[in-house]
Amino acid sequence: MRKASNNGARQSQDDFMEDQEAVNLAADWADISQGLRKDLGHQLHSQWIRPIQVGGIDKDTGTLDLFLPTEFSANWVKDRFADRLSLAWKIARSEVRDVRIQVHPGRRQVADLRLHADGRRPANDGADTSMMAIGADTLGDTGFTSSVGLDPSLTFAAFITGEANVLAFNAAQRMGATEKPQFSPLYLKAATGQGKTHLLHAIGHSFLQAHPRSRIFYCSAERFMVEFVQALKANQMLEFKARLRSFDLLLVDDIQFIIGKASAQEELLYTIDALLAEGKRLVFAADRAPQALDGVEPRLLSRLSMGLVADIQAADIELRKKILTSKLTRFAPLEVPGDVLDFLARTITRNIRELVGGLNKLIAYAQLTGQEVSLQLAEEQLTDILSANRRRITIDEIQRTVCQFYRIDRSEMSSKRRARAVVRPRQVAMYLSKVLTPRSYPEIGRKFGGRDHSTVIHAVRLIEDLRQRDADMDGDVRSLLRQLES
Repeated sequence: MRKASNNGARQSQDDFMEDQEAVNLAADWADISQGLRKDLGHQLHSQWIRPIQVGGIDKDTGTLDLFLPTEFSANWVKDRFADRLSLAWKIARSEVRDVRIQVHPGRRQVADLRLHADGRRPANDGADTSMMAIGADTLGDTGFTSSVGLDPSLTFAAFITGEANVLAFNAAQRMGATEKPQFSPLYLKAATGQGKTHLLHAIGHSFLQAHPRSRIFYCSAERFMVEFVQALKANQMLEFKARLRSFDLLLVDDIQFIIGKASAQEELLYTIDALLAEGKRLVFAADRAPQALDGVEPRLLSRLSMGLVADIQAADIELRKKILTSKLTRFAPLEVPGDVLDFLARTITRNIRELVGGLNKLIAYAQLTGQEVSLQLAEEQLTDILSANRRRITIDEIQRTVCQFYRIDRSEMSSKRRARAVVRPRQVAMYLSKVLTPRSYPEIGRKFGGRDHSTVIHAVRLIEDLRQRDADMDGDVRSLLRQLES
C-alpha cells in the first residue's frame, strides 16, 4: 500500500510539474506575442501570430512545437516568421534551440470541395478551412459540424448583445433566416475582436438550419486572393467562376485584404452581380467602412455598400460585464468574485477577444496552481494584457467631458452651488471618477472643491440607484462611458 501511495504521489508531482511548465510557457508566449505585435503591427499579428498555440518542448532536442489551425497558415508563418519566432524563444528560454511550426495534430483534415465547371467535386482534393464550400452533400443526416469550416461554438445563441452590436446582430439574424432578407449584401464593420467573425459563422449555422439543402461558401479575402491566383496560373478560371457562382450564401471575412488586386476585385465584382441577380445572399466583414477601403475600384465599393452597412461599436463596460458573466458558466462551480469581473471589464477595453482571453488565462492559472481567483491574482498574472489596454482616464478629463455633455461651466465641478442643474452633473462626474479611476473617495472629494469623502460616497450610491430606476440617467451614463473609453 505504501508503494502504491508513493507512486501516486510521484504521479501527482509529475502532473503538477507539467501543469506548471504549461503555465510558464503560456506566460513566455504572452510576452513574445506582445513584442511581435509591436514589431509587425496589429493587422499581421492578428491574422498570423495570434492563432499560434504553444505545444511542449522536446527535452532531448530542445525543439518547441508551435501549432496553427490549418496547413496554409502553418506554411505561411513558417516561411515568413520561423527565424524570428526561433530567436524570440531562444532569448526567452535557454533550453529552446529550435521551433517546429506545424498543423495541430488534433485538427481534422477537411476534404476540399473544389468544383468542376459542371458543379461536381473531384475526390481526394485537399483544402484549407479558411476557404470552404459547404453543401447539403457534405452534411449527411447529422447536421453541421466544425469539420466543414465553421466553428460550432460561434452561434447566435452564444453571441451577447448590447447597444454596441444589436443592429449588426439583428441584421445577421435576418440574413440567416428562412424568409428572404430585405437587404443584400450585408456588410459588417468592426474593429478586431468585436464579434464580426462570430456573426459570420452564426449566419452560416442559421442559414444551413433554415435551408438544409443549400450550399454556402465561407472564406477570408486573403484566401480568396490565393485561390484566384492559383486558378489563373493553372488556367482554370472557368472552374473557379462556376464554383463561386453556384452558392446560395457567400461569406467573406476581412474584405480589406483584397485592396489593390485589380483582377481579383473584378472577379469578385462579377460574382456579386451574378449572385445578386439570382437572389442569393452575400455577407462581407471588414475592419473599416466600404468608403474607407483604399485601392478598391468605385464599382466594387458601390456593390459592397448597396445593401446594409452594420457597424459594431466597441463594447461598453456593461456589455463587457455581460460577456464575462456568460463565460463563467463554463467554469462552474469555480467562484470569480464580482470585483474581479468589474476590474477586467473596466481595464480590458480594446476588444472582446482580449477580454475573454484575460478571463481564460486568469482562471487557468488559478486552477493549475490551486490558488483562488482574486483581484491581486488578476493584477499579477494579466500584466501584459492590462498594460496593453491601459489608457489612464483622469478626473480632469471626466469633469471636462461631463461639463460638455450637460453644457455647464467647468467651474461648477468645484463650486458650492446647490441648483439641481449643477448638482446632478457633479454627482455623475463623481460616480464616473470612482468607476473609471483608481482614486479613493477622499482623493475624488479633493478634486471636487475639497468635498468630504462621505459626499462622494453618497453621489456614487445615488447615481447607481438612479441608473436602475431612471432610463434617462442610465442612458446619460452609458453615453459618457462610451465617450471616455473611446
